[in-house]
Amino acid sequence: MMEPVNVAIIYYSSTGTVHALAQAAVEGAEKAGATVRLRKVAETAPPEAVSGRAEWAGHLEDTADVTEAGHDDLEWADAVLFGTPTRFGNPASQLRAFIDTTGPLWFQGKLADKVYSAFTASNTAHGGQESTLLALANTFYHWGGIIVPPGYTDPLQFRSGNPYGTSHVTGDGPPGEVALQAARYQARRVVDIAAFLKVGRAA
Repeated sequence: MMEPVNVAIIYYSSTGTVHALAQAAVEGAEKAGATVRLRKVAETAPPEAVSGRAEWAGHLEDTADVTEAGHDDLEWADAVLFGTPTRFGNPASQLRAFIDTTGPLWFQGKLADKVYSAFTASNTAHGGQESTLLALANTFYHWGGIIVPPGYTDPLQFRSGNPYGTSHVTGDGPPGEVALQAARYQARRVVDIAAFLKVGRAA
């Protein structure tokens, strides 16, 4: 019997929206039979910036028990889902700061041939969601990764509307059931494809 697929869900969230999507992705991956690590990246914003917004400081405190991501999580994983808010159409600098430390792993080929996918949120509709996910894909190309988007591979995707990856408009409030179900579905699809690859390699 094949070992379970190892999935790392690595995210940055300032006020909790992307964290909620990450938790839904954990649920989807675990339901698909994966072993999952939920990891946040380090907060790099100045303390005065964080304390200046109550919801930002509150979320940081609420998630103090979530383990910070490390290179070992990437090495361990068969598949990785990255979550980030969009910042001017790009991933948040906190997530990029973590990604930019992975050069040694890339140089050793330890990031290649894994499944990668991503999800995001923005304050407004069309507020850079797709470009943020595509920007992350540029990194996955360099790593030699296998990009697995949700696409329009389930009727749910015609309701969530983003084939690049799960996304949510925070101006509409916390993620609703459609967005959460989309995150669960995306994670299940990632696990399924990673499982096919793992079986093929074992054979």
